Amino acid sequence: MAEIQPFRGVHYNESRIKDWSEVICPPYDIISPREQQELYLKSEYNYIRIESGRELPQDTAKDNKYARSAAIFHQWLEEGILRTDDTPSLYLHDHYFSRRNRQYKRRSLITRVRLEEWDRMVIRPHEGTLTEARGDRLSLLFAIRANTSPVLVMYKDSGVQITSMLGNQAQHQPLVSARMDNGEKHDMWAICDIPAIEKIQNILANRPLYVADGHHRYESALAYRQEQRVYSGSDSGNEAFNYVMMSLVEFSDPGLMILAPHRLVRGMPRSNIDGLYSKLKAFFTIEEIDLKHPEVWARIEDILAHTSVPRIVLYGINRDSLFILTLNNREEVSKMMPYFHSDIYKNLDVSIVDHIILENLLALSSEKEKESLAFSYDMHDAVEKVRTQEYQVALLLSPIRPGMIKSISDAGDKMPRKSTYFYPKSPSGLVINRLDDD
Repeated sequence: MAEIQPFRGVHYNESRIKDWSEVICPPYDIISPREQQELYLKSEYNYIRIESGRELPQDTAKDNKYARSAAIFHQWLEEGILRTDDTPSLYLHDHYFSRRNRQYKRRSLITRVRLEEWDRMVIRPHEGTLTEARGDRLSLLFAIRANTSPVLVMYKDSGVQITSMLGNQAQHQPLVSARMDNGEKHDMWAICDIPAIEKIQNILANRPLYVADGHHRYESALAYRQEQRVYSGSDSGNEAFNYVMMSLVEFSDPGLMILAPHRLVRGMPRSNIDGLYSKLKAFFTIEEIDLKHPEVWARIEDILAHTSVPRIVLYGINRDSLFILTLNNREEVSKMMPYFHSDIYKNLDVSIVDHIILENLLALSSEKEKESLAFSYDMHDAVEKVRTQEYQVALLLSPIRPGMIKSISDAGDKMPRKSTYFYPKSPSGLVINRLDDD
């Protein structure tokens, strides 16, 4: 099944960079223009210049942000700002963070993994992707010839053999230790012990890997491999372009947190909103809750976190109430779903929201999605955006559990786009996987 390999990672030179928190940055897909500017000002060596550089009005097909990222990458290598490890290694990463006043740690193993086409079921996706985002990552890949950030994947560690080994490795002094302004902390170790690496390789060789976050990066790596096979004149199967950098997290890791991407809708004709309640009654049992009730949020969180049937919470029909929608017409809903999807897919609340409520009841077409549909990962924020009339309707969802991702991936199916949000995002700039070093 999965083939992992150690690699000679490229990372900041600790003798040149005194504070790692000044140079690592969030991944490209959550950086706003304002945050991009702040990161540029934070340090002249902030990784934003490689991961997601500025676009300029005078950019051309050859002189653009991707070319500048590549130039900076090679300049920093020449100047010793970045250095390449002498020994191929696996990299252990502990990510400390807090959520709602609780502390968590997510432990992952950063490694090089052989690329496999989706149909081989060695690497298993759970969501679809957008062409625009794939194109951005592919352009950066061609320019730099390196994986600038890893794909986050999940694996099953039966018998906790790998978990135990990683715990032993974490007893040593970390290679990287960064305390961030937002309270998060990152520790990273290089594992170069050959017997330990071989044992991890052998354990994972019999298991599939499940993509959690970074589908665009993986698909871009597949496209890059195909191009290199054609133009390089070499394809022994062991070239660096046959691999991609991944960050592996065990399914039961206590820091593997998934938030629900709640749906926000605007731009709908008022008649669509006014008629929504009566249409919903054909599919759901509806319970109204006073938004001003002192225990309303505790109850909503409990309902969404502990439900055995699809439940959705809607806000927007009136200003004073939330509506709990409990599916009671499963057969009719199933008929309205695309026929080629599995029963698992058809029973997801995110599938029911997207296909039944948004597409059918609110008549939100795919052409209007870009300007009419948004996502929030906080239910209070979602409701507030509707209450202040920035949006018309909020649809609050239950978070997807890791086991459900495994089930739908094993069935060869994919969830709707934006079904999961892995929190927090892994940073960019801890380690780089070069694709031109073999």
